[in-house]
Amino acid sequence: MYGKRLVYLDNAATSQKPQVVLDAIVEAYTHWNANIHRGVHHLSQVATEHHELARQAVADFFHARSAKEIVFTKGTTDALNMLAFSFGEAFVNEGDEIIVSTLEHHSNIVPWQMLCSRKKATLKVIPMQGEVLDISGLEQMITPRTRLISVAQVSNVLGIINPVEEIIRLAHAHGVPICIDGAQSAPHIPIDLQTLNCDFFACSAHKMYGPTGLGVLYGKETWLNQLPPAEGGGEMIEHVRFEGTTYNVLPYKFEAGTPNFIGSYAFAVALQYMQAKGMPAIMEHEMHLTRYCEEQLSRLPEVKIYAAGEPKAGVVSFNVYADSREGKRLVHPFDVGTLLDRQGVAVRTGHHCAEPLIDYLQVPGTVRASFGLYNDKKDVDDFIHALQRAIMMLS
Repeated sequence: MYGKRLVYLDNAATSQKPQVVLDAIVEAYTHWNANIHRGVHHLSQVATEHHELARQAVADFFHARSAKEIVFTKGTTDALNMLAFSFGEAFVNEGDEIIVSTLEHHSNIVPWQMLCSRKKATLKVIPMQGEVLDISGLEQMITPRTRLISVAQVSNVLGIINPVEEIIRLAHAHGVPICIDGAQSAPHIPIDLQTLNCDFFACSAHKMYGPTGLGVLYGKETWLNQLPPAEGGGEMIEHVRFEGTTYNVLPYKFEAGTPNFIGSYAFAVALQYMQAKGMPAIMEHEMHLTRYCEEQLSRLPEVKIYAAGEPKAGVVSFNVYADSREGKRLVHPFDVGTLLDRQGVAVRTGHHCAEPLIDYLQVPGTVRASFGLYNDKKDVDDFIHALQRAIMMLS
């Protein structure tokens, strides 16, 4: 980029794709592109088989009890919207409550706000304590009107790993189902859904070295059977009559229209790629890079690191404070990001679709460096060198 070696540190937004995933997309479109589930001809049967094998691959990767619990969506945002609508239609009434947290991505706030507005329910928010989530008062927040809790396992801004196991335990102790936004955890942390015991889980393929336009909504079979479809159309039906329609079995009643069968196949290849590396090894590698990055940033007096020293999954968020006549002044994150970009370093700046958290931090945004399995210490060193040059230019 600009004649420099690219240092790609924007993995929390999307990951780069290994060649095997790109090859899988070309292979699928070249050799067996046909609409699935509807054809008796050979190509359709081959495409259907690949799509359903991909569903099983996702179930195996996350240790779901059954492939029937894996619903393919367009991404985490689509999965959470689908759940908010469907769960809301079935279980939420006027005066009921939904609980989220302060550090959620907009995708885990706005759909629940829309539900609460539609149903005249109340949205309650788990607060922060310093720069970590404060769940000390969560049990008192849960009431007989609480219908669902939805929280991120990993903050996309701070990178902190939230205590979701304890949140799940508290929720279930009060008979409340819980959804985990796994968009930022699934690429970095081994996930065993049966051990985790959440009721719903959402993630995106494109953050896991897979294609864009594909995501997953996991739901326990007992819950999914109780929920109505969020969309109508082909495939999600059993029989259609003008007098009424009956719906398909799981998971198809949630998958209206032609699914992204090319994407599901490529995602399964991406999961194989991650499994070959080993999720424990990926987690250890990325946590090492995260700690190393924080150590190097901490040597720069102009830098403030958010949630420094906390257990994190591949994300370091910070701001730069440069000297001025009035003392230290906050340098706008956009300016830092722009100067890094001109040196070949790709980071994310802004509120990261988590504006309530940024408001809580009382800053216009942050600079976020986020790691993937292909990053190494040289990437961190080059990033730090570029940041030092940027600070000199901004001071």
